[in-house]
Amino acid sequence: MSKSILIIDDDSRVNELISDYLKINKFQCTAVEKPSDGFSELKKQHFDLIILDIVLPEMNGFEVCKMIRKNYDIPIIMLTSMAEVTDRIIGLELGADDYIAKPFELREIMARITSVLRRTDSKMQAKTILKFKDLFIDYNNRAVHLKGKNLNLTSTEFELLSFFAKNNGKVLSREEIMQNSRGISWESFDRSVDVMVSRLRNKLKIPGKENKEFIKTVHSVGYMFFAEEE
Repeated sequence: MSKSILIIDDDSRVNELISDYLKINKFQCTAVEKPSDGFSELKKQHFDLIILDIVLPEMNGFEVCKMIRKNYDIPIIMLTSMAEVTDRIIGLELGADDYIAKPFELREIMARITSVLRRTDSKMQAKTILKFKDLFIDYNNRAVHLKGKNLNLTSTEFELLSFFAKNNGKVLSREEIMQNSRGISWESFDRSVDVMVSRLRNKLKIPGKENKEFIKTVHSVGYMFFAEEE
């Protein structure tokens, strides 16, 4: 069954260009120019991935991303300006899984989509459960529970947590994290890794245990995940 893509971009030419290319590559595409139309489509059908522009009528792409994340765990790839590193950081903080800089090549869009979908496809996930004190990770169902409460993680956050958990107690450099995180174009000059780790760390906070952190910063090196085995 082919994957279904929702494109939200106010430029009809961009929508047509991306849609035609993805259809040639056996994807189903729905393209809209306004966020309100995008939300309507999300209510009507299932989508496997969303391509979301930042500059939109009604509200900007950051606001749209935030609203989508409240109700859906669909992978989001944001279209950003080549020069705006800040846009990419904000997008990642709000839950985007990847970004594509404008102007772009269609082959790059195809590669990014394929990579993100590969990462989020449950069939590609190992059927494994990891249990720690206060933390439960179900790879088969892509579910994470903290103190018995389900955590709403994006696909990128889940992949990052999975990598950390499988390397429990090991110091990981930023380079290792970049090499083992498919689907995001990490760049040495931006703060993408730190942003993603910070976002995940905030979601792993246990109320009443402010001093307990699963992810610790190792200065000048990277990060270490540590959880007590159950």
